[in-house]
Amino acid sequence: MKAVILAGGMGTRLLPLTRLLNKHLLPVGKLPMICYGLHRLQEAGITDILLVTGRQAAGSFTDFLGSGQEFGVSLTYRIQEEAGGIAQALDLAKPFIGDDRKFIVLLGDNLFEEPLKPHIDAFTRQPDGAMVLLKQVPDPHRYGVPVFDYNGKIERIDEKPADPQTDHIVTGIYMFDDTVFTHITEQAPSHRGELEITDVNNAYAAKNKLEYSQIHGWWTDAGTFESLLEAANKLIGTVP
Repeated sequence: MKAVILAGGMGTRLLPLTRLLNKHLLPVGKLPMICYGLHRLQEAGITDILLVTGRQAAGSFTDFLGSGQEFGVSLTYRIQEEAGGIAQALDLAKPFIGDDRKFIVLLGDNLFEEPLKPHIDAFTRQPDGAMVLLKQVPDPHRYGVPVFDYNGKIERIDEKPADPQTDHIVTGIYMFDDTVFTHITEQAPSHRGELEITDVNNAYAAKNKLEYSQIHGWWTDAGTFESLLEAANKLIGTVP
């Protein structure tokens, strides 16, 4: 199985730090943020990885990560020329995925304790469709929140709802089959002018093909100063 790490974005909530560095290269504990996702993938046996980032940050990533050999992986790079949403960035992975039927996607600012392999194994057994990883949090209104039907299946995902129906949220860890690229082409830009990954996941849900698994260890999206500090405190003693 291949993996895609999406590491674009402006990191505006972490200004002025992100005037100097792409947020995924900011130090967390002893290493840049991006290293932890690479480690979790390598630990799960996934070593063929595409990293998608913006033009301004590309040189910094290649200078630090190189081919990925130092981290036990093989890295390919693609450039997202302009900010057009997570789904638009993911669409750049189509040539890299090639004939593979399934792959995993990480948002580069998602940091987490739990090994990925059990979740990947569950997705491998899934005939087709997509899988999202859910996490219980105290502030679900900040995220995409799943709405379940009477069978316990995800009926849809509400993005940043004012009145969340559950305290579980969709993390930035996704697994897709190759029909994801068709779903992306069928989406219209949101009011932000972006192709939203929630819309893609909802396209799977509408076909009853969106499964989920639960993260039980700690998780953070490391997109704010508070969550960056939390992640650093969790990871300061670990060296992948």
